[in-house]
Amino acid sequence: MSSILVFPGQGAQRPGMLQSVCAQTMSEASEVLGEDAWRLDSIEALNSTRAVQLCLLIAGVGASRALSQHDLKTDFVAGLSIGAYPAAVAAGALRFDDALRLVSLRGTLMQDAYPHGYGMTAILGLDVPAVERILREVQSEDAPVYLANINADNQVVIAGSDDAMTRVARLAKERGAGLAKRLAVSVPSHCLLLQEPAQSLAKAFQQVQLATPSRGYISGSSARRVIHIEALRHDLAFNMCRLVDWRGAMQNALERGVRLHLEAPPGAVLTNLGRRVFGPGCTMAFDTTRMDTVEALLRKEEAQPI
Repeated sequence: MSSILVFPGQGAQRPGMLQSVCAQTMSEASEVLGEDAWRLDSIEALNSTRAVQLCLLIAGVGASRALSQHDLKTDFVAGLSIGAYPAAVAAGALRFDDALRLVSLRGTLMQDAYPHGYGMTAILGLDVPAVERILREVQSEDAPVYLANINADNQVVIAGSDDAMTRVARLAKERGAGLAKRLAVSVPSHCLLLQEPAQSLAKAFQQVQLATPSRGYISGSSARRVIHIEALRHDLAFNMCRLVDWRGAMQNALERGVRLHLEAPPGAVLTNLGRRVFGPGCTMAFDTTRMDTVEALLRKEEAQPI
């Protein structure tokens, strides 16, 4: 039996998400960034895409390090969107200081590309083909909108202009969607609109040394395990403009023998999605589970025959 540590993406953030991160990690982040990392974690600061992404990175690395302090680690890691960066750090493929610099640039590039008028909307209750039909009706040069995330069979996220998303949401509800909710994301991630910022980030990645992951790294974009360094570099640099196939990534993990799913802070969004794949008894989140329980379950999983 195997285990996986997953890292959430933008939209999961909340003020105070860094409170459980150890002082050493926070001090390291402050030194690399040249600013007080604690100041990123406030209601006002989290209006910035850069601050949100840095907080998610720091919170994820903090959780991974907390496991390491108990001599614990999962067999696999995966991250949704920005969550791929703490996943790569946890897998030993990307240094934390390099991740901080890259994520700072990533967030800045994304928010500068689309400072207003764009975002993301979750649609629940319609399958992918139904949403894609609506997108084809609405999509135009003046009203761009794309499928961005496949989170589950009947839970997807779209990205695009405010006007286009409003029209898609209205049509989705008319055709049976249970919910169409605007997310706390101010940029149109995971679509062609971010191809140019991704190219700029890819140039910065060429100056960063990566390592082969020391444990299984499953891409949230391709839904496949990534082993080779250049493939990982490409996965991280371009995931901002690529469709997220989280449903496929978790199915891949299941097929590789994963039976225990642990979500790094903040929140439990991925835990709720994981229950559809791994079952309620095999999914848990740092934010709702005591460390001694996490340790006991991981030790038990380690002892199970493969």
